[in-house]
Amino acid sequence: MSTPVAQTESIPQPMIPVAKPRPRLRVWPAVVIAVAYWVAIATIMKLDMVISQTFFSTVITSFVTGLAFIVWLYSRRALPGKDRLILLAALIVATALVIVLGDPSVGPMGLIFAGPGILCTAAAVWLLIARKWSTTVIRNGLLVLLALVWGQFLAVRINGVDGRQSASISPRWQKTAEDLYLAERASTSTAATPANAEPADTHPLTLASGDWPDFRGENRQGELHGVKIPTDWKAAPPKLLWKQRIGPAWSSFVVLGNRLFTQEQRGKDEAVVCLDAATGKELWAHLNDGRFSDGQAGAGPRSSPVFADGRIYTMGATGVVNCLDAATGKQIWSKDAAKEAGAKAPMWGFSSSPLVTGGMVIVYAGGPGNKGLLAYRTKDGQLAWSAATGPISYSSAQLVKFGTETQVLFLSDNGLIAIDPATGKQRWSYDAPAPQMWRVAQPRQIEGSAILFGSEDLGLVRLDLTPHSDGTWTTNVAWKSQALRPAYNDFVYQDGFVYGLDKGLLCCVDTKTGERRWKQGRYGFGQILLLADQKLLFVISEYGKGVLVVATPEHFQEVGGFEAISGKTWNHPVIAHGRLYARNSEEIACYQLAPPETHTAQAR
Repeated sequence: MSTPVAQTESIPQPMIPVAKPRPRLRVWPAVVIAVAYWVAIATIMKLDMVISQTFFSTVITSFVTGLAFIVWLYSRRALPGKDRLILLAALIVATALVIVLGDPSVGPMGLIFAGPGILCTAAAVWLLIARKWSTTVIRNGLLVLLALVWGQFLAVRINGVDGRQSASISPRWQKTAEDLYLAERASTSTAATPANAEPADTHPLTLASGDWPDFRGENRQGELHGVKIPTDWKAAPPKLLWKQRIGPAWSSFVVLGNRLFTQEQRGKDEAVVCLDAATGKELWAHLNDGRFSDGQAGAGPRSSPVFADGRIYTMGATGVVNCLDAATGKQIWSKDAAKEAGAKAPMWGFSSSPLVTGGMVIVYAGGPGNKGLLAYRTKDGQLAWSAATGPISYSSAQLVKFGTETQVLFLSDNGLIAIDPATGKQRWSYDAPAPQMWRVAQPRQIEGSAILFGSEDLGLVRLDLTPHSDGTWTTNVAWKSQALRPAYNDFVYQDGFVYGLDKGLLCCVDTKTGERRWKQGRYGFGQILLLADQKLLFVISEYGKGVLVVATPEHFQEVGGFEAISGKTWNHPVIAHGRLYARNSEEIACYQLAPPETHTAQAR
């Protein structure tokens, strides 16, 4: 009998979990985001938008690009959660370091303006290369790219942008033009006039024929009358008399005989300076504690000095108004208009030049309520009246006369208003609200009772005014035109036509119809001066080239040119007593254009 064989039961083996393969990192969305950024930027640059729209569109595009990339990257399961947290923490820390340790000219806005697009593009390229490699290599590569791209912002300084929003960038350790100027002053004892020191000649100054006493000359129209200059600049180019460094500012000049007045920044101080017009030697300087700077225009005062009755009136970028003795620079009175109006400095600083009329000096303060324009009494600086305006303006008060009635025009983001200069009472207005829109160019009276004014958003507008027996006025819009859109470049008028720069191109527009006659000559965002007797335009380009153009509606004709100064030039040039004075934020120069009048041989 056989013995039964014992059957063994099978013992179940433990299940070993099989790791699921990590999803493959698909990088095409990153490439799409990077390509979309550059397509959007190229489109923005080609669109015919105003400068502010171009700037903010670029900033928004950059910000959205960065945000889209972050959302995509941190939703990828192909990267371990730990790696995504490390990358996010690194981005936050690196951004904070750039903001805190970077040059002030960069700041959050500079980082947003350019950083995300560059970083996303570099990251997309890296992901294309490394997409099949380990997640550790991918993560470390992204960290290196973040350090390299964000590190650049720690190492550079932004020296502002030009009219087309192209930034000027230099190594952070490189000395600025202002640094070199201040060092030069410190090392040259003869150049460093003690602050607020009086010159030897203290005789009261008076206005004489051929002087240039105001912003843009007589009645602020940018015109020169009674003067003719040689125009064959190939045979006899303008003769350089002197050229030297100057502190940053976008101010123009006052010229009184052999005295030249302007404004500049000197470190922590805003300065009003008087130079010998024949040599550039400093005669006196008045300093105020205060410094304003922004990432686009840089540091320094924005407005221009004004002369009246032996005194120089100025307004600094921080809102300080000075009344100084023109001969000595001695302060007669000073007011903080921004503080009195309860206003903050506009994004690009206080830029309006004071207007002196009827024993008052009128300045723009931009305060709430009726604290837009302030009128101080010239004799003691006491406030005479104030008037409401829009909260943002970079234009200056403009004096006009209709028959026997004098009015002050002012352009802001609310539109154009007319004020009685004696009382501050509003006489009429043209409403054109565009909140926070910069409006810079001066209004221009033409044909007796018509006003031309404009800005990038408005184009050019002609108002025809009609007075009534009850003291009221009617404004009629004769036409609106996009044929000329003045940015921060003032236009000039002659014989029924206006000449100005539109996105860097010189234009001629018929003031009866608003139609453009021609648009030629690339001068950037420079400035124009009309030599009325010769029907010539003197144009100084955005980068310092001086050019003569015939002021005719028939065709564009350039008749001469020379390199006057170097660097971004937004300042208004001046021609007085046969001399051209040109400056920007780095240098100032004087050229002989024509033989001086005999009376200019004596300094007054």
